[in-house]
Amino acid sequence: MASPVEQSRRTGPAADGGDRPRSRPRWIGGGVAVFAAVLLVAGCAVWGGWLDARGHHLHLGNAWPLSGHWEPRITRWAVAPVLVAAVWIAWGPRVAARAPWRRLTALVYLVAVAWPVALASWDGPGALTAPLTTPYEYLHDVPRVTDLSTFLATYNDHVMDPPRWTTHVSGHPPGMLGLLTVLDRIGLGGPEWAAAMCIGAGAFAAPAVLSTVRVLSGEETARRAAPFLPAAPAALWIATSADAFFAGVAAAGVCALAHAAARTGARGDAWAVAGGLLLGGCLFLSYGLTLIGVLAVAVVVAQRRFRPLVVGGAVVVVLLLAAALAGFDWFTGLDLATQRVRAGRGWIERPEWYFWFANIAALAVAVGPATVAGLAWLRRDRFAVLPGAVAVILAVALASGLSVGETERIYLPFAVWLLPLAGLIPVRAARFGLAAQAVTAIAVTGFLVLWW
Repeated sequence: MASPVEQSRRTGPAADGGDRPRSRPRWIGGGVAVFAAVLLVAGCAVWGGWLDARGHHLHLGNAWPLSGHWEPRITRWAVAPVLVAAVWIAWGPRVAARAPWRRLTALVYLVAVAWPVALASWDGPGALTAPLTTPYEYLHDVPRVTDLSTFLATYNDHVMDPPRWTTHVSGHPPGMLGLLTVLDRIGLGGPEWAAAMCIGAGAFAAPAVLSTVRVLSGEETARRAAPFLPAAPAALWIATSADAFFAGVAAAGVCALAHAAARTGARGDAWAVAGGLLLGGCLFLSYGLTLIGVLAVAVVVAQRRFRPLVVGGAVVVVLLLAAALAGFDWFTGLDLATQRVRAGRGWIERPEWYFWFANIAALAVAVGPATVAGLAWLRRDRFAVLPGAVAVILAVALASGLSVGETERIYLPFAVWLLPLAGLIPVRAARFGLAAQAVTAIAVTGFLVLWW
């Protein structure tokens, strides 16, 4: 009987390695996809400049479609990302193909930490904590929390009415501020610990996605995706933003449900409870993470199981009820946060129709050209539920109009699930694909100063 790895070689997305003549249309399709993405990004950049010159306020700086401004520079720290990229391009594909699975997973996590730290260090070590120290971030409001029970019971009172929470706090549930407050109370306060938490959790998304791909599509497909998961341009927003923390927690929750669906009995239920706790926790980190439920359902239903959804869903309901008993009404909070967004200058002044295109363009930059090219090798099997679910999420987010601007950051929990697409490109092109990812990230770092 064939092993799971051998079966995945025959039946999974990796079955077409691109070495057969019939794969030539896929090469053309990959090239067309990348060319279309480049045109979209360039078009949104020109369009953004045109709108800005005519008085439209995009609130993005001048690095359209990304949030930031142009500032080409080379620093003494620039060698760090170049070295990390060079080592991973040279050794990543080989290690992914040969290393024992647990060792590979650990290595993917280490690279997922090293790559964003190296990119952020382009402007010196201080750049790792700088994004968390602005007056708009969570740390600004930590001193305002004197008692956690009162904090939860009165949280919604300060979303719209004074004294208002700062920008990011008022637009989100109380989870992140509460967590940072607890860290502060136990002696782990300040931007350094907060940055370590965000980067550490954000990097965990890579092995979590890797493990999920293995469950859905076999080890061979997962190994081919492994070099790309920690090395995408999306790392630019892992060091350092709270959304990186959100992405890591959400990825761990989806991964747990995928494993729950692959097991039966008590072990399967234990994984489902873990998934419910993590995904339920996501609801208290960001209202936008409600959409991660689409991915959670997809990875379970793709395995023709439903019990994990019932068990995990019950845990989520219990968490919502517990929060309500503590005084925090999640649904009221969602309504207030939505009102606040729609009353803000960004909502009023930004032309929404521009962001129907700019959001996707920014996402294309974050996932990188190798991921875009991988679309040409996508096949109809269980692996396809990942990009399919992300497509549904993006459609809902765009239709809501609540995700205009900063897409490269706020879509991060969903973008990480597109990265395995890069593993579908032919094996012989893996190093070229990794180089394209690295060059994109380094170019953005060297030419732009990002706001997040």
